[in-house]
Amino acid sequence: MAAKICELEGGTAAMLTSSGQAANFFALFNICSCGDHIVSSSSIYGGTFNLISVTMAKMGIEVTFVSPDCTDEELEAAFRPNTKAVFGETIANPALTVLDIEKFAKAAHTHGVPLIVDNTFATPVNCRPFEWGADIVTHSTTKYMDGHGAAVGGAIVDSGKFDWMAHADKFPGLCTPDDSYHGITYAEKFGREGAFITKCTAQLMRDFGAIQSPQNAFYLNLGLESLHVRMARHCENGLAVARFLKDHPKVSFVTYPGLEGDKYYEVAKKYMPNGTCGVVSFGVKGGRKAAETFMKHLKLAAIETHVADARTCCLHPASATHRQMNDQELAAAGITPDLVRMSCGIEDAADLIADIEQALEAV
Repeated sequence: MAAKICELEGGTAAMLTSSGQAANFFALFNICSCGDHIVSSSSIYGGTFNLISVTMAKMGIEVTFVSPDCTDEELEAAFRPNTKAVFGETIANPALTVLDIEKFAKAAHTHGVPLIVDNTFATPVNCRPFEWGADIVTHSTTKYMDGHGAAVGGAIVDSGKFDWMAHADKFPGLCTPDDSYHGITYAEKFGREGAFITKCTAQLMRDFGAIQSPQNAFYLNLGLESLHVRMARHCENGLAVARFLKDHPKVSFVTYPGLEGDKYYEVAKKYMPNGTCGVVSFGVKGGRKAAETFMKHLKLAAIETHVADARTCCLHPASATHRQMNDQELAAAGITPDLVRMSCGIEDAADLIADIEQALEAV
C-alpha cells in the first residue's frame, strides 16, 4: 500500500501510519526535537494546529504560524536559526484556502529546511506537491483515499530530493550515527531517497507503535482502486453545488476554490487544473437557527463530522462540533453561526442540488 501511494505521489519511499494525525506528527518529529522551531501555515486542520501549537510545544518544539496569503517578507520573517521544517496543506480543512506551494518551498529551501505538505483533500489525482517543490507529503488516508469511511489511516511519502547531508548541522538525527539502531547514519546508508522514511520507521514507528493495521490497509487498497474515478466526480459535484449556491437568495456566501471568482480560484487553477476537491462551505442567511433548520431538512446528505467520503456528508459546526459556544465565541474561533460545510459525494449532482434546494426552502 505504501508503495502504491508513493508511486501516485511520485516519491521514492513511503510508509503507512495509524491515522493522518500520526502521519503529520511523525513527519515533523522525525526532524524536530526539543529546542527546534517550525514555520506553519495558520490555515490548517484544527487537530494539526493543536498538535503543533500545544502538544509539540510540550516537547519543547516552537511554532510560528503565518497566513497562507502572507507576503514573501512576512514569510521570511517567520524563520529562525533553529527552524527545521515548513508545514502547510494543499487545500486547508475546512477553510478551503489553497497553499502557494512554490512560494513556501522556495522560502523553506532558502533556509535549508524541507517543506512538508498535507495533500489529503487534493489527493495525488489532482495535485502532486513534489512537482512544485515540496519535499515530504502526508495524508489522512481515512478521507478520499479510503473513500468510504471504512478505516482510519495515514501515510508519509518522501520525494527523495532533499539533501540532508548538505544541511547536516540542522539534521543530526539523519546525519550522525543512531546509537539506538546499529550506529547507522541514515543519510549516508540510505541516501536522499530512503533516509527520511527509514529513520521514521526504525525510530518513531518502533517507539510509538502507530502502525496501520493489516485489515485497514486492505480496506485502503480497495479504496485506492477507484480513487481516480471518484475524485473526478467529487470535483464535478462540488463545482455544480457551489455554482447553484452562489446564486441562491438564501445563501450569504460560498467558498469553493474551484468556483470562478473564489479568492483562491487562480492559485487553484495553477496547482490543480483538473479540479480541487468536493468540499464546499457556505452560509445560510438567518444565522444559526436558519442553518439548523436547513440541516434538519436534508434527506440525501448524511449529518456527520466526517468529510471526503463517497456519500455526501454535511456539518453545521455551530450546532454540532462547536455547539457549546455562543455567537461571540464562534466569531472568535473564525466560525460564523450560518456556516455549513458540505462534502459532496459521488451521487448524482441533480439529486444533491434537489436535496439542498428543498432544505433551503424550509428555511
